[in-house]
Amino acid sequence: MTSAAGSTRLYELVLDNGCSASPYVWRIRYALAHKGIACEPIPVGFTEIPKIFSGRYKTVPILEHGATAMSESWDIAEYLDRAFPDTPTLFSSPAELAMVRLTDAWFSSEIMRKMFGVYVLDIHNAARPEDRPYFRRTRELRLKGATLEEFTADRAARLPALRDALTPLRAYLERFPYVGGGAPNYADYIVLGAFRWVASVSTLPLLAHNDTLRAWIDRVFDLYGGLRRDARMKALFE
Repeated sequence: MTSAAGSTRLYELVLDNGCSASPYVWRIRYALAHKGIACEPIPVGFTEIPKIFSGRYKTVPILEHGATAMSESWDIAEYLDRAFPDTPTLFSSPAELAMVRLTDAWFSSEIMRKMFGVYVLDIHNAARPEDRPYFRRTRELRLKGATLEEFTADRAARLPALRDALTPLRAYLERFPYVGGGAPNYADYIVLGAFRWVASVSTLPLLAHNDTLRAWIDRVFDLYGGLRRDARMKALFE
């Protein structure tokens, strides 16, 4: 590892069982592993975020590296390549950076929004008890008055559309072992972070038992000494 433990800290959102859940935190955890940078994880709950760094940041991940602190996963990812130039790059060129940003835009719009609609109540129920009132209040504001229970009442009926939305990813991964092509890159970590998010909370398996994404998921779960594997994870497959 290129950084002594403790000199780099990553503030990450945790659930009641201590599991790290944020898809954006997981992007950075994989980015750090990709670059061989050791970090100290600092677990925080939803309601603790405003209490750290004098309320400067509203979301995690937050990276603290020496005297530098920053939020926003994209800012952190680009910073890591600047701050650790002698480690494997996350973005080998401006062209790769642009294509990964396109992947993120598609995946966030077409996949993660649908995931939220299916799993938002599960996220609430998995959160720490002291965080649940905050989570409910803030998310129900987004839902224009619907309760989490009302919003997810038809979630099983929404699941086929979510699975269908993953069709471009399946088609691509039939030709390449990773979203990054021949080797994993930050695009893989974007997708993997979302699956990790779902697996942290889900009471409804995301994927059919015979989904062809299983080969890629098994492959990336084994990256970096099985960083992604956790006995607390819920089943992703029926």
